[in-house]
Amino acid sequence: MTLAVQIRQHGGPEELQIVDVQVGDPGPGEVRIRHHAVGLNFIDVYHRTGLYPLSMPAGIGMEAAGVIEAVGEGVTHLKAGDRAAYASQPPGSYCEVRVMPAKCVCRLPDAIGFETGAAMMLKGLTAQYLLKKARPVEGLEPGDYVLFHAAAGGVGLIACQWARTLGLRLIGTAGSDAKCQLVLDNGAAHAINYAKEDFAARVKEITGGKGVKVVYDSVGKDTWDKSLDCLRPFGLMASFGNASGPVPPFAPGMLGAKGSLYVTRQTLFSHIATREATQAMADDLFAVVESGQVKIHIAQRYALTDVQQAHRDLEARKTTGSTILTLP
Repeated sequence: MTLAVQIRQHGGPEELQIVDVQVGDPGPGEVRIRHHAVGLNFIDVYHRTGLYPLSMPAGIGMEAAGVIEAVGEGVTHLKAGDRAAYASQPPGSYCEVRVMPAKCVCRLPDAIGFETGAAMMLKGLTAQYLLKKARPVEGLEPGDYVLFHAAAGGVGLIACQWARTLGLRLIGTAGSDAKCQLVLDNGAAHAINYAKEDFAARVKEITGGKGVKVVYDSVGKDTWDKSLDCLRPFGLMASFGNASGPVPPFAPGMLGAKGSLYVTRQTLFSHIATREATQAMADDLFAVVESGQVKIHIAQRYALTDVQQAHRDLEARKTTGSTILTLP
């Protein structure tokens, strides 16, 4: 028997229960992995609340790092004893040991610790596809301005550093002066405290009235309308989350009126649909982390048994950078 977190109905943090589960052997295309650390992400809140519904009872959690205990038939890229990390469907990483599909599990380089691996896979791969693949029709070149909401979060701090290595001038938004300073310390060209300033007006001021080529937005409802006003003609609105709630329906004609804009709703799991794509993206992430160009900031650690408090703090926006759950 091993410890795991489950929910039996959608709801608040109190629905997260520690249970004993039986873990068997991996089947074809699967691995059994013993976790050393588990990552916490806002998508976990969406699963818990039912914004992204799950069949009950359900496991929670999308990323972790540990050691492979056994591999099933057909798994050739991993073997027992390998250090590994992943961001993967289905949910269920909040546990000590699990059996799961091997497709999105990658060998973790020896130079990267388990806690770092657990903290960076979902967030780092998200930053990778946003900056490298979710690009405006006119492309991105060194010197271009981009706007990144919630820039003091786990994805945001990685994106700030990675954008700097690409020569992009990232404008980050955050909800306090302290978070804005953190954004600047991690490579953003500008930071905007949206609790004090009109971020759309400030973006226009920074860009000399031209606007940005792309807005990366995981906030959703609260930032949507003004974000469109931040874009230059033919700019891209890249939505990848709903921290403030889902974006309400809008008339496509408004995109024409605002400058023939493009809109996309991205999800990591479209980008890591194959073993080859997952490994290529992970290799890119591992390289920038091993080089020191991108550092993974683990600002909070909670014991797995304190998972309810971890969710409360995440939803209250008390966290910065990456958060991990530690194991006994």
